[in-house]
Amino acid sequence: MPRNIRLSEKLLVIGLSLIFLFMIVQDWVPLGPLNDVQAILQESTVNEIFIKSTVGAGQVLLILIGVLCYVGKRYPIIIKLWLIIHQISIFVGALFDWWFPYFFGYGADQRTQRYQEMFGQTHSFLPEMNGITPNTLHVLFHSILFTCILLTIYISFTRKSTSARQQQIVRSS
Repeated sequence: MPRNIRLSEKLLVIGLSLIFLFMIVQDWVPLGPLNDVQAILQESTVNEIFIKSTVGAGQVLLILIGVLCYVGKRYPIIIKLWLIIHQISIFVGALFDWWFPYFFGYGADQRTQRYQEMFGQTHSFLPEMNGITPNTLHVLFHSILFTCILLTIYISFTRKSTSARQQQIVRSS
């Protein structure tokens, strides 16, 4: 059966691929002013960075594989739930690590010095609040992740267009 891949699914695959790439390179590959690999290596051991990168990239790879298996097809309810819940769980972690300390000061005391040492020399466009300044690379990552969550919810709760269903009926006749 041919797949009818919607634009929203293509955008989701692109977004998840960018997140996967982010997870792989963020702590290992120098990206000019977007990251500071040396500062990260001074704050964490190579083993800690490897584990963090492997777990992060592995999670996103599983999500990406889940999407790729069903792209252009009907997603089973368990896959819909898993895709939404897993991505939201990652996003909640980002909220607690970056955005709650930034906006409300929640946990900022424990993060300020470490974030300043790891990300203080990286590019950011947001003003400092509560001693935290989310850098541009993390703002992009979190924005893409949020967009992927919205796309997943959209894909999960909408059906293929009528013309796509009619085309499938015609093809199978």
